[in-house]
Amino acid sequence: MTSLTRRSALRTLSALPAAGIVSALPRIARAAEFSYKYGNNLPLSHPLNIRAQEAADRIAKETKGRVEIKIFPNNQLGGDTDMLAQVRSGGIEFFTPSALVIATLVPVAAINAVGFAFNDYNQVWAAMDGKLGAHVRGAIAKSRLYAFEKMWDNGFRQTTSSKAPVTNAKDMDGLKIRVPVSPLSISMFKGLGAAPASLQFSEVYSALQTKIVDAQENPLPIIQVAKLFEVQKFCSLTNHIWDGYWFIANGRAWEALPDDLKTIVARAINDAGMQQREDIKKLNESVVGDLQAKGLTINRPVAGSFRAKLRESGFYGEWKGRFGPEAWALLEGAVGKLA
Repeated sequence: MTSLTRRSALRTLSALPAAGIVSALPRIARAAEFSYKYGNNLPLSHPLNIRAQEAADRIAKETKGRVEIKIFPNNQLGGDTDMLAQVRSGGIEFFTPSALVIATLVPVAAINAVGFAFNDYNQVWAAMDGKLGAHVRGAIAKSRLYAFEKMWDNGFRQTTSSKAPVTNAKDMDGLKIRVPVSPLSISMFKGLGAAPASLQFSEVYSALQTKIVDAQENPLPIIQVAKLFEVQKFCSLTNHIWDGYWFIANGRAWEALPDDLKTIVARAINDAGMQQREDIKKLNESVVGDLQAKGLTINRPVAGSFRAKLRESGFYGEWKGRFGPEAWALLEGAVGKLA
């Protein structure tokens, strides 16, 4: 019976044209030709991961399964320093470090975090989608990494305090404020006359609660999620630093992709980045109202006095020297004269 079945099947197939034979054979799931790992430090619910998953699904569909991107969120593959080393070595193929993280490898990448450089998002995207962003991507490429054209948003950083609102630069005098372990952040707050203390984020809540520090600074969603409103009274929308995520790839892995697949992957990732920017904008608008409802008093200082103080203290002159005249000229071309 089995031999008859095989003979009849062979006769059926021999009568079919070549295309028909393919469709008549059982379908076997094929492994992706390019299977890549993407690591990041954010929870799955963050807009970055939601949009990244949409990009991965789009890439799988448009490449007909040839490219597969598996997402490992929430530091599953290690901390930022670990993942930066892994994406350089090829242990993972994609990573989204903030500009301040990749600046440990490519110093000029921190230029977007110069204090009070940007008035608003229009200036941010004009710079980072324009000549300044291209300059930074060129520097990243020299480290055997490929940076996609569109940065993803991390947001402007704001100041909270238990003592009084920050309304102008004078309110920073002697303020004990927690800052991340970042030379640029420490330098900026010292230039404003504050007393910055570098602490790990895990220590921030208790340091504010016990008055080791009186103030801290972070993007609004972080202030919300970490419940810092429980130990702070005032939130000043200083917009003192803007930071974003570079979506980067291992250079060898990127070069291994055929050009047609590169086009699909880049388009999907850049489009997703643009959508994530809008997500963060809407999220920030909703967070302000939520923080007010939880008891934080919100105020909106004007940047002028802060810029004047940083200019007077030599902050801009120092960092112009560190970043170099070419990068600094590109920054000022987007935001106006700083130094």
